[in-house]
Amino acid sequence: MKTTAAENKTLLLEAFDTLFNQRDYAAASRYWSETYIQHSAHIAPGRDGLFDLIRTLPDTLRYENQLVVAEGDFVIAHGRFSGNGRPAAWIAADIVRFENGKLAEHWDVLQDEATAAQSASGLAMFGDTFPS
Repeated sequence: MKTTAAENKTLLLEAFDTLFNQRDYAAASRYWSETYIQHSAHIAPGRDGLFDLIRTLPDTLRYENQLVVAEGDFVIAHGRFSGNGRPAAWIAADIVRFENGKLAEHWDVLQDEATAAQSASGLAMFGDTFPS
């Protein structure tokens, strides 16, 4: 099944909401390929590595998306992972390759969200306000 860039953007947002916000692992398994390749330094290999990590995080974990762009089989999402049990939320750029309508491969760039006092630019990293 070949999907368009627009379909892949929608699938990624649905997949992230299903796994990170709803914690519905059965439904999430329909979005992630059984042969999912994980390039993140923070996540064990495969779909099970990702799902097992999410199971260990607090129920307060939330994913919010600010921007999603796609070209062909690749989607990049700029978002925030808050409520993750860390002192600061993570701002993430997630890069996903789709294959047969499923998330097949993943890379990420993560950074702790800066407060106003920590921001040399004076601009928020996500949205238009700083975290309190």
